Amino acid sequence: MDAELRIKRLEAENARLKSAVEELSILNEVASAVSSTSSLDRIVDLIVQKCVKHLNVEQGAALLFNNQAEGAALKTMVRKAHTEVEVIPYRLGDQITGWMLKNQEPLIVNDFATDGRFRVPQEARKIQSLLCVPLRLKGRMIGVLNVFNKKDGAVFNAGDRRLLSIIAAQSAQVVENARLAEEEKALANLQKELQLAREIQMRLLPKTPPEIAGYEVAGQSQPALRVGGDYFDFLELGGGRWGFCLADVSGKGITASLLMANVQATIRGQSRLAPDAGKCVEHSNRMLYESTDADKFVTMFYAVLDVATNTLDYSNAGHNPPILVSAERGPMLLEVGGPVLGVMPQFPYRRAQVSMSPGDTLLVYSDGYSEAMNLQFEEFGEECLHELAAAHRGLPPAKLIETITAQVGRFCQDAPQGDDMTIMAVHRKAAG
Repeated sequence: MDAELRIKRLEAENARLKSAVEELSILNEVASAVSSTSSLDRIVDLIVQKCVKHLNVEQGAALLFNNQAEGAALKTMVRKAHTEVEVIPYRLGDQITGWMLKNQEPLIVNDFATDGRFRVPQEARKIQSLLCVPLRLKGRMIGVLNVFNKKDGAVFNAGDRRLLSIIAAQSAQVVENARLAEEEKALANLQKELQLAREIQMRLLPKTPPEIAGYEVAGQSQPALRVGGDYFDFLELGGGRWGFCLADVSGKGITASLLMANVQATIRGQSRLAPDAGKCVEHSNRMLYESTDADKFVTMFYAVLDVATNTLDYSNAGHNPPILVSAERGPMLLEVGGPVLGVMPQFPYRRAQVSMSPGDTLLVYSDGYSEAMNLQFEEFGEECLHELAAAHRGLPPAKLIETITAQVGRFCQDAPQGDDMTIMAVHRKAAG
């Protein structure tokens, strides 16, 4: 009896060792396959293929989540399936994923027909058994690894659960590294695209100020992000007439920059067709209303300078009122016009005319200047801008803009730029 017992024990130990060797061989094969590539899709695909092969199942799938932050919505980022029968129905997959997210432990179902935890849709009747384990990394679940239907009518057992759990544990870090590498690559590509978009946008703005007899002009724009929604332009209209435009598109970033380009094209087209500033803004409003979403709008100041008469014909579409400062009269805010562009299909924008006397300076700016905040969340304010414009009205436009920008920068200290900052100045030279 003792000899028989010893033989049985030896046979059991041999079986255990053989199983351990097979398990190590399988894990080594999986590790070797995964290490042969750095592509996330290929890594996940190889893991699923090896699971299907070594667990002797009909079907396998891996799901990765792109956000496991507490309270954040979950979204499947990668769903890989390797199957000889059919693709896993999503309705069943969602139930299984939900169970795993709640319990975060291995799951074995050997008969869906008698298991009351899941409602199996009609299209999933051929799926009879399941083994599912979590992909965990540093205490959080980054995905799940599933295998379905043991072949030859077999059922999933504790050994299968152990093997799949070890594969999942060894694979999680590799999968996460590959995912982070792809995210980094995607971010680098996005940065390149944003840089290209910025270069294109900057080329849309005037490269140098125009030379206008008796006048000096200057302008600059600094987006808060790589690209922005502010725009300014100098337009030669012929016959000694010049158009000046500064616009601020709602929002920031790529969306705002695309709408900005639309605004520029619209104004450049309408400026040569409309008889006055009011009509130009009115026609532009109609075109922008037809081509923009309901939640997007544009504030804009548009003016036409007649050099022969030194008259400025303008219309203000909901923009911060520009200030005209003069040595001969008090500061004047140019407010006449109408509401922001793109909200109503039709509106009769009003126009007004002011004269530009020698020494007068017109300052136009976006709210990125007036609403610039310091670290105490205090705004620079329009009043301070008006005081600066009046105090330095004799400066050349480029120097005036430099002075105002520097003063706003000192006020903001190290606070980040919260909005696009665009400014334009038009100065009539003094006589003689």
